[in-house]
Amino acid sequence: MSNPARRLATYEDLRALGPDVRAEIIDGEVAVAPSPSPLHQGAVGGVHAELRSPFQRGRGGPGGWWLILDVDVFFGPHDILRPDIAGWRHARVPGYPTERSVRVTPDWVCEALSPTTAARDQGDKRIIYQRANVPWYWIIDPSNRSLQVYRLTPDGYLLDTSVGDRGLARLRPFEAVELELDALFPEVGSASG
Repeated sequence: MSNPARRLATYEDLRALGPDVRAEIIDGEVAVAPSPSPLHQGAVGGVHAELRSPFQRGRGGPGGWWLILDVDVFFGPHDILRPDIAGWRHARVPGYPTERSVRVTPDWVCEALSPTTAARDQGDKRIIYQRANVPWYWIIDPSNRSLQVYRLTPDGYLLDTSVGDRGLARLRPFEAVELELDALFPEVGSASG
């Protein structure tokens, strides 16, 4: 006896989970993610804070980008992902994306690794971003205080730049402004309370 065909999840399945559930659909499977750790969110917040003012608001930089944290992005009926940060150039997307899920492929995505998401971010999600022709993919590793910049080529993603948490760097596609690398990572010390 043959097994019935597997039902591939769609955006309606995500919506049915409710607004408080962090989930994605990867290759037709619902993937629920735990709440992010403070270290993860600190790194995501650091990248967003460093880029938002010069690239979204045009303060101290060229502007020209929409940068959105943790938003549903439609890559296909069975691939709806939530990059930690996604960015769209104004030249391609003149108005701020307001629909849910966003149906325009980003020009850049950033994922922060955590023990529960690292394999997915560097594996399945990377393949989907590559298949969708996302030109730039950043992976920030808060535990190792490092960031890798990947650019899309005809052969797939290739490492463009790899940096740690010291000094200044111009990282594509945001090379118009020098970023303070230590500002991308939360300061880790003893916490009380």
